[in-house]
Amino acid sequence: MKDNFPKVTIILRGYTYEQVKTVMEVLKDKHQQFALEITLNSPDVFTTINKISREFGEKFYIGAGTVLSLEDANNAIDAGARFILSPIKLSKEILDVCKAKKILSIPAAMTATEVMELKNNGADIIKIFPASIVGVEFFKDIQAPLGKLPLMAVGGVSSGNALEFFDNQAAYVGIASGIFNKEDILSQNSTGLKESLTLFDKKVLCKMDSK
Repeated sequence: MKDNFPKVTIILRGYTYEQVKTVMEVLKDKHQQFALEITLNSPDVFTTINKISREFGEKFYIGAGTVLSLEDANNAIDAGARFILSPIKLSKEILDVCKAKKILSIPAAMTATEVMELKNNGADIIKIFPASIVGVEFFKDIQAPLGKLPLMAVGGVSSGNALEFFDNQAAYVGIASGIFNKEDILSQNSTGLKESLTLFDKKVLCKMDSK
């Protein structure tokens, strides 16, 4: 499951179902390049996750972000999330639930000790957050003594620096405001969203494919 997970996760925070659906329609056939995270601090979020999962889940990885508790995780999974992502170090109990239900788990860490604890507890991918604080070299440096790790850079990642994280051995990135303009999402401006996606494709995806 982890091997098929896209390298780039688009993080949508605080948007309605209609706004999220507009983004998905713009992405269309980009399921190999992008996963979509809908954060739990969004309006009527479990309905949104459920509807988006039913409409786009056959092609896209649709997941829940800002998962902070076992209750959050269970509600997200029940709504149809295929992965859960968190800004904190999730408990082993939550990671075990994800394993049992075949849901990809992406808890967060910021130190070598936290990374190893999460790895030993069965996390599928480990989110380094905020990535902008530890810097791009953290990803390469931490894997020198600890070995290859499935690390995701989140926090301050954009089209301008995403390649730097990949070049420094981040396996994945999560991007919130670094692809689309917030106003384009709020106003459901498909033209603006498509222009931003084309720019990200040229600046990041095409260069990733050529490496």
